[in-house]
Amino acid sequence: MNAALRITETFLSLQGESTTVGLPTFFIRLTGCPLRCGYCDTEYAFHGGESIAIDQLVEQAGASGAEYVCVTGGEPLAQPDCLLLLQVLCDAGFNVSLETSGAMDISAVDARVATIMDIKTPASGEAAKNRWENIASLKTTDQVKFVLCDRADYDWASSKLLEFDLPGKVAEVLYSPSAGELEPQQLAEWILKDQLPVRFQLQLHKLIWGDKPGV
Repeated sequence: MNAALRITETFLSLQGESTTVGLPTFFIRLTGCPLRCGYCDTEYAFHGGESIAIDQLVEQAGASGAEYVCVTGGEPLAQPDCLLLLQVLCDAGFNVSLETSGAMDISAVDARVATIMDIKTPASGEAAKNRWENIASLKTTDQVKFVLCDRADYDWASSKLLEFDLPGKVAEVLYSPSAGELEPQQLAEWILKDQLPVRFQLQLHKLIWGDKPGV
């Protein structure tokens, strides 16, 4: 296969988020992102990287021994051939997930892929980039994630939860505290008080290895 993508890194780790948290997963991190969220923890993926053919990426995934493959970024859908990569990975028998900002059209993503779509909150600085049309393309196997920086973000996210009936559309709605901005205990207490139908999550990989690339 001649198609290639610009890749920042590939690595085997434990999935740190989502419904497959803790499972061995092969990560393919694509280079480039049109967003600049204030809490971004992967700025090193904005530029650089190397061109790697799709068939080589599939070979690397196979050699890792992992059943699960996560395509992430950056913003992976900013590279059009990401759609082909997702399809080929599914064809090869992997359990494939896609981490996307929600600013890009997800309607053409292979139906076999579990899409984990971020909805950007006001405090991220990029809420204007949310592509609300994407909600109509979400499947019951997908997930929606909110990274929350403060109480205003929490209230905003909770209003969107109800407005779009997100718990009724997707497998899980994920609430994550922005590291260093919102205390995990505070977010947990808000969720419990309001009895929200969401999954609270922390980034497991950071708890194990710290905030660094390749984990």
